[in-house]
Amino acid sequence: MEQKSGTPVNLELTRASLGPRIDHTFLKPYGTPADIERLCGEASEYGFAMVAVTPAEVERCVELLKGSTVRVGAAIGFPLGQNTVETKTFETSDAISKGATEIDMVINVRALQAGNEVVIAREIREMVGLCAPNSIISKVILETCYLSDEQKQRVCQIAVEEGANFVKTSTGFGVGGATVHDVALMYSAVRDRAQVKASGGIRTLQQVLDLMTAGATRIGTSNGVAILNELER
Repeated sequence: MEQKSGTPVNLELTRASLGPRIDHTFLKPYGTPADIERLCGEASEYGFAMVAVTPAEVERCVELLKGSTVRVGAAIGFPLGQNTVETKTFETSDAISKGATEIDMVINVRALQAGNEVVIAREIREMVGLCAPNSIISKVILETCYLSDEQKQRVCQIAVEEGANFVKTSTGFGVGGATVHDVALMYSAVRDRAQVKASGGIRTLQQVLDLMTAGATRIGTSNGVAILNELER
């Protein structure tokens, strides 16, 4: 399990130190078995923290990554978050039963915008209740592009209160992705009580450096290989 500290990481980066901070993603609505094989192969080769996939790909990734240190993450309520609490809870439980060791769940943005914080707290509580006893890392996806700063801070507060390990900026499917402003805001809201994952539109090493300086300790991207190659150059 990762430490709870949200302190920005040391930016004296190498491939060996940055790789374990990257979540290697393949969340497109299309693709072939070869895409998943390539994803897992790259994750093992480059030492990424985990592969982020849809629940339908969890079992295959667990099989492909057997014997490696790479974790398998399932995207829950993806990408809209507009599922009932019960549906997200079942989806989380099912993913865990199939071998997922990290869970990234999209909040119900419309419930939050309607002022229904009870729903947000319930869905996070149910996720954490399934994850924490099994040492599974839990992440709360805000989809920041649709929220006011006040709403972002409030979700972070709820996530901390319910015991989530991470708050995360974006799915990558919204109208905007990770920004330095949002990461800094989220970091200030959680401090040492949770970590911040930046995701959505991250393609360059400079973006990674800026986001980590702002407080991100995990980076979600499908461009991890290119970013590490850029670092080595």
